[in-house]
This record gives sequence, C-alpha cells and structure tokens, in this order.
Amino acid sequence: MLRVPSSINTQEFESLKIQDMTFVAYRNNIYPPRNEIFFEEHAIIYVLEGEKRFVSPTQDVHVKKGQILFFQRGCYSMNESIDSNYRSLVFFFPEKLLKEFVAQNLSLFEDYTQSSFEQILSLESNGNFDIFVDSLIPFFSARTNLLNQFLKLKFDELMLHLLDLDRSNQFRITLFNIYQGQKVDLSFFLENYYLKPLSINELARISGRSLSAFKRDFEVQFNTSPAVWIKNKRLEYAFFLLQNSQKNVSEISLEIGYESVSHFIKAFKEKYGFTPNKIN
Repeated sequence: MLRVPSSINTQEFESLKIQDMTFVAYRNNIYPPRNEIFFEEHAIIYVLEGEKRFVSPTQDVHVKKGQILFFQRGCYSMNESIDSNYRSLVFFFPEKLLKEFVAQNLSLFEDYTQSSFEQILSLESNGNFDIFVDSLIPFFSARTNLLNQFLKLKFDELMLHLLDLDRSNQFRITLFNIYQGQKVDLSFFLENYYLKPLSINELARISGRSLSAFKRDFEVQFNTSPAVWIKNKRLEYAFFLLQNSQKNVSEISLEIGYESVSHFIKAFKEKYGFTPNKIN
C-alpha cells in the first residue's frame, strides 16, 4: 500500500511544503505500481489531464480533466489504466489546518449540521479556479525566503475557491464536521478497514479519534481491544476463504495481512485448534 504524502519522492512528484506538511504535489507521468493508496491526511486532487477511477468503501468515482476531488483521510483504490496521460495537482492538509480555516471563517459555516459521511466529494472547476491553479505552478521553481507565507495565503485562497464552487454545500458541511470533531461510526468503519495494513494509530486517526479515545470507544462497543478484534476478524475471513476459494495458504496469509506464513498458521491454530491445511 502506498502511503501519501510520506511516500512521495522526487521521481514521482515535485512537491512544496509548509514546514513539515506537504502542501502541493505536482504529479508527472511516472506511476507507482501499486493501486492501493492510503491518504494519511485529507487531500484535494485537481485533474489537469486525463482520467482516473477512485474507489472508496462506498463510492466508485470516475474523474476527468477539470474535476476537483476532496478525499477524507483513509484508504482508496486507484485505477491508473484509464489514461496514461493522467496528471494532477494534489494538496495534502493536516486536520489542524482545516480546523483553523473554519475557526477563522465561522460566518461562512453558520447553520450547517451533520450529514451523511462521504469519503470522496466531487466539484467542477471554473475559469477563476483555473487562474488560481496557474498562479501556483511558478512556486515549484520559486526561490524566495517567503515561500511559507505565500503558500499559507494560497491555502486560504484554495479553500475559498472550493467553497465558491460548492453548489451542493457538501464540502462546506464536511469542513464543518471536521471542525466539530466528526467521529466515524466504528462498526461501519471497521467492517471496511480490518483487512487494511494499517496500524491502530492510523485507524484511530481515520476514525476521527485520538488513540486513547479510539481504544476507549472500541472497548465500550466491542468489549475487547482493537488488536484482538482485528486479529479474530482476519482469521475468520481466512477460514471463510479456505472453505470457499481456491487460494492457497500463502495467498490467504498475505491477503489478511500476515507477511509470515508461519505466523499465520500459528495464529490460526491457536484460534481453531488445527492448521489451515486441515480444511479441505
């Protein structure tokens, strides 16, 4: 699984940073081989050329040139094969920055309440937004001691452009939910994420909780720890695959997140009292 922005390197992207945060990544025509991606931060993608397909647990979104997508932190599948000419601008924002923007502009978010959870929001660009994007490109080669200050202004400008394009108010509602500390329903969330190769800390962040709050809420709801629950769910899924698929033990071990087949066999035997090979 490709983790971004931490996995970004100069062979795949040109990037700009504000302090320790990746603000903009400019995608060229070199593609990573993986099609599973984990957004460690909330992200906005603006399609410059070509087409791409993104899949979340509840959505399947096909985007083309001129479209803008907002991604909440989480795991997504990407299909790079739609168009080899695909290029995009990618903006990564830590939650703190989004909350600060809302706090400084609360008058823009009055009377907005919780709505259904969607990981991917889609907007259509216009001429004003295209001009804004053109104004960003020179900063990739800019040499100035004021780069952080310029990019902070560009962040505010980007947010205001997106709010202006947000005819359905879904982006506005999503930002306000983030500002209020939106928490994802744990049952729905974990059913979609227990097979992902993510740490407990990463799962907590995606769910909108601190690590301690995640563990506390989890134990209240499931009467066990996240690590034990996830281990059991993965082994139960492995049992299902052994009974209902043609996959071998090594393939199933990898699919449920065990890099070592011997560790998988040991865990499976501890749970069921026999090895995976005993299942016909």
